[in-house]
Amino acid sequence: MQGNISVLKHSDPANVTNIDVCQQLHDFDFVFLEGNNFLDIIHQSHFSTQDIADFQASWDDLKPDTYMADGGKYRLRRHATLTGAPKGGPVSLEKHQPHFQTTSYNPLNGGIERHFEPVLASTIENPVMQAIFSFASSTFGALSPFSTWHMELHQFRIEAVQTGGKPTPEGVHRDGVDFVLMVLIKRHNIVGGETSILDRDGVKLAEFTLMDPFDAAIVNDERVAHGVTPITKLDPDQQGLRDVLVLTFRRK
Repeated sequence: MQGNISVLKHSDPANVTNIDVCQQLHDFDFVFLEGNNFLDIIHQSHFSTQDIADFQASWDDLKPDTYMADGGKYRLRRHATLTGAPKGGPVSLEKHQPHFQTTSYNPLNGGIERHFEPVLASTIENPVMQAIFSFASSTFGALSPFSTWHMELHQFRIEAVQTGGKPTPEGVHRDGVDFVLMVLIKRHNIVGGETSILDRDGVKLAEFTLMDPFDAAIVNDERVAHGVTPITKLDPDQQGLRDVLVLTFRRK
C-alpha cells in the first residue's frame, strides 16, 4: 500500500470505530480495512460462522451480465435497490428496478437501463448483510446526517477466463454517487485485482489489494476515482474468481 492513509495506522487497530472511519473519509476521502477489523467493526458477535458461510455461498448463484459492450463473458452479478433513512436509520428494500449510469461515468456500458437478476431475499436478510447495511448507514449518516439515501447493492463475480477477467472493465472511474463500499467476499486461484485510488487530477493516492475475505475499501466518490487491475489464473487448469460486494450511497 502506498501512502500513510489507512485506519490500520490507528494506534489500536482492533478498536477501530465508525468514528475513526468517518474521520479518515473526511480527511483523506478513502479508507482501507483488513477483513478482521471490518468484521469487528460491523459487530461480528451479531452473526455466526454459518451466517458468514451462507452469505459467501450466495455468490455461487449469480447470473451472467449480458450487457458487456466489450463482449466479455467473465462477469456475473445480482442487483438490488434500497433506501437508507437519515441519521443512520434503517435500510429498506425497494421494488426491483434497472441499474443506470450515464456514459460520462461508464463509457463502456452506460447510457442504457441494465436489468439484472435481483439479489435473493435470503441474502438481503442474512445477518451479515444486515450488519453491513447498519455499518454503512451509520457511517455515511454521520457524514451527512440529514440525507435520505438511494442505495444500490451489487454482487459481482469476476471469473479469470482464458483472456482474463476485468473487475472494472470501464477502467479507473467514479460511479456518480456519494460513497462506495467495496467488500471482498472471496479470491480463488488468481493474481492481480489491485485497487488504485486517484484524486480528481489523476494523481495516484494509494494502491492495495483486497486479499482476504471481508477486506474492505470505502471511497468518497465525489472526490476520488478507483479502478481494479485485471485478474488471471494462477493454475490454468482450475477455476479462478474474485467475488465482491459493492454498496453505493447517493443522496436523494
